[in-house]
Amino acid sequence: METIVFATNNPNKIREVQQLLGSNYQFLSLEEVGCMEELPETSPTLEGNALEKARHLYHHYHHDCFSEDTGLEVEALNGAPGVITARYAGPERDARLNMQKLLRELGPHTNRKARFRTVIALIINGKEYLFEGIVNGSISHELQGEDGFGYDPVFIPEGENRTFAQMSKEEKNAVSHRGRAIAKLQDFLKKQLHHG
Repeated sequence: METIVFATNNPNKIREVQQLLGSNYQFLSLEEVGCMEELPETSPTLEGNALEKARHLYHHYHHDCFSEDTGLEVEALNGAPGVITARYAGPERDARLNMQKLLRELGPHTNRKARFRTVIALIINGKEYLFEGIVNGSISHELQGEDGFGYDPVFIPEGENRTFAQMSKEEKNAVSHRGRAIAKLQDFLKKQLHHG
């Protein structure tokens, strides 16, 4: 069984990825490999941040690994919050404050178009790969739904009239940006197993 470190200590994310990628791989969290420091995220792009985190892990802990960075890009706000999605309303990463700020900034705008973009950076045997998942949608006028995390209560994916927070985990994973990026990672890792 191959071991890969996923650059997160979020047990929900680890569980989600383990479910998606099955039993050929064992996923370790940062804590499980002894990485307790905050990973660097100083790049102005999602790609840059994902690579920065993965490189830090690979060079300091010598494990195959992947990391992800996700941004919400709102058309009427010129792509904001983008790379600062988690810290939009301040460094405390408070989802409710972030959403309130977003709804305030969007205010009277009739263009509510937005997209979620996840970039995964994988380093395996010293080689770097990037996978991207995008889901287009729009921002609702108010918070709707109890489930999910982050901006889920205000993001309505294309073709839906419900927010991510009103959908079941399975429904969300089927169309989500992270689900799509992970699917590309999954295809790649399966090919690796067969060629390895």
